[in-house]
Amino acid sequence: MGEMLGVGVTHFPGFLRKDDDMAFLLRQALKSNKVPAHLKDPQNWPAKMREEWGTDEGNAAAARHRQQVIDDFRMIRRRIEEFNPDFILIWGDDQYEHFTEECVPPFCIFMLDEIVNTPYLNMDFNPREHNIWGEPLDQVFRWRGHRQAAGYLTQKLIDRGYDMPYAYRLREGHSISHSFLGTLLFLDYDRTGFDIPVVPFHVNCYGSTVVRSKGGMGHLEDSAAATFDPTAPPPWRCFDIGRETARILRDSPWRVVLMASSSWSHAFLTEKNYWIFPDVESDLNLLEALRAGRYERFRELTLPEVEDAGQHEILNWVCLAGALHELNYRPDFVDYAESYVFNSDKCMAVFSPGERVTA
Repeated sequence: MGEMLGVGVTHFPGFLRKDDDMAFLLRQALKSNKVPAHLKDPQNWPAKMREEWGTDEGNAAAARHRQQVIDDFRMIRRRIEEFNPDFILIWGDDQYEHFTEECVPPFCIFMLDEIVNTPYLNMDFNPREHNIWGEPLDQVFRWRGHRQAAGYLTQKLIDRGYDMPYAYRLREGHSISHSFLGTLLFLDYDRTGFDIPVVPFHVNCYGSTVVRSKGGMGHLEDSAAATFDPTAPPPWRCFDIGRETARILRDSPWRVVLMASSSWSHAFLTEKNYWIFPDVESDLNLLEALRAGRYERFRELTLPEVEDAGQHEILNWVCLAGALHELNYRPDFVDYAESYVFNSDKCMAVFSPGERVTA
C-alpha cells in the first residue's frame, strides 16, 4: 500500500526577485488605462494596502513576506525529507507557457525522465536583471522525473473513466510551466540540491483567459479583445480527479507527496478590485474550510465564483482537497501569508493521517 503526505505551497514568481522588485505585478497593473486614475494614487487604496506599501513602496513588507513563506518552505522540505518519498506529484497550472493555441488540455500528466530548464530565461515573469540568488540568467537546472509512476497513474485514470492527456516530452521551444519550476526552485531555496523525482500534473486553471491574456496580464492592455476562451475544468471535476489519484496511488507500491502549487486570489485577475489587490475575504473563507478539514467546500465552488475572486489557480488546491478528502487527512500545519501589494495571498500547509489540530 502506498503511503502519502499532502502539501500545499505557492510558486509566486516575486520570490525570484529582490525585495525592491517584488511588487512588480502591482506596478505593471498601475500602468494600465483600465485601472481608474484615482486608484493609481496609494492614498485611495484600502487601509491594509497603504500600510503594506508604507513609505518605501513595500520594501520592508517584501522582506517580511518573503521570510514568512520561505521559512515555511524550509520546514516543508524537512517534512518531505523525513517522509522520504519515491516522488512528488505536483498539481500546477500553465500560463501560456507550454500549452498555447495549438492545444490547451484540461489536464496533462508529464511522463518525463528529467526536467532540464533555464527558468530565468523561460518564465514569463522572470527577473528583470538579477535574481535573489545572484545566479546567471542562463543558469541550467536539472530535476529528475518519474516516468514509470506517471505512466502508471495515467493508465489507471484512463481505466477509471478519466480521459487523461499525457506528454513524454516538452514541445520544441516551449517551457514547462513556472508553477513547477518556481516550486522546485523554492524547495531548494538554500541551494543544497534537490534530488527527489517529480511528476508534473498540469491543470488548466486559467481557462477563459489563458489565450486571450497570453496567460498573464494581456487583458489589461488597451488592445485586449473582449472575448473569452473556453473555461477551465469545473472544480467538481478537479476534486474528483484528485480523489481518484489518491485512490490509485494508495494502491501503488510508492511513497508519494501530493502537492498543490499556487497562490490563492491573484490581484491581476480580480476585476472587481480593478486588478490591483486580491480578494482577501474569499481567501479567508476557504482558509477556514481548509483548517477545519471541510474539503467538500472546494468541490462546491463554481467557476464564476472562482473567477470573480481571482482564485483561478485554486483549482490546483481543489485537486489536493479531493485527495485529502479521500485519505481523510487533516492539516497539521497551515500558515497564511496575506498580502495586498504582492499580488496574492499565499497558503502553506502540510496534511497527514489523523485528527491533528491545525497550527
